[in-house]
Amino acid sequence: MRCPYCQSEDTQVKDSRPAEDGAAIRRRRVCPDCGGRFTTFERVQLRDLVVVKKSGRKVPFDRDKLLRSVEIAVRKRNVDPERIDRAVTGIVRQLESSGETEVASGEVGRLVMEALKSLDDVAYVRFASVYRNFREAKDFHDVLGELKGDELKEEDGG
Repeated sequence: MRCPYCQSEDTQVKDSRPAEDGAAIRRRRVCPDCGGRFTTFERVQLRDLVVVKKSGRKVPFDRDKLLRSVEIAVRKRNVDPERIDRAVTGIVRQLESSGETEVASGEVGRLVMEALKSLDDVAYVRFASVYRNFREAKDFHDVLGELKGDELKEEDGG
C-alpha cells in the first residue's frame, strides 16, 4: 500500500482488526520512510457495479460517494457514525447481491431513502428534497405526510 504522505511503496501493517460487524478489516499502517501513520479498510467486493444515471451515462459505483451522501443528510444530527456505516454497508450488499452489474441511480436513491427513514426523519427529508428535486414547500409537506403515514401504520400494528 502506497504511503499517502511520501508516496513510498513500502508501508507496513502494524495492527489489523475486524470492522463493520466483520464485513471489513481495518488495518493501521506505518511508513518506514517518513514515519507517517494511516488506516486502510479492506472489504469484500462481490462484483464491480456500474450506476446508470438518468441521462444514460454509466459510472463506476463508488461506496465512498454513497457514504458522503448519507453523511451530508445526517450532518448535525445525533446519529451514531457506526449506524451510518452499517446502513451504507447494507445498501452495498443489497446492490451486490441483486445479481445485476448495472444498477439505476434511482434504485440507489430508493435504497438510501429506506435506510435514512430508519436512521433519522430529518435526514430522510433532507435527502428526499434533493433526490426528488423538490421545487416548492408542498413537496416537503408531502414527504412529511409519508413519514406521518408510516408512524400511523406502526401505531396500528402494521
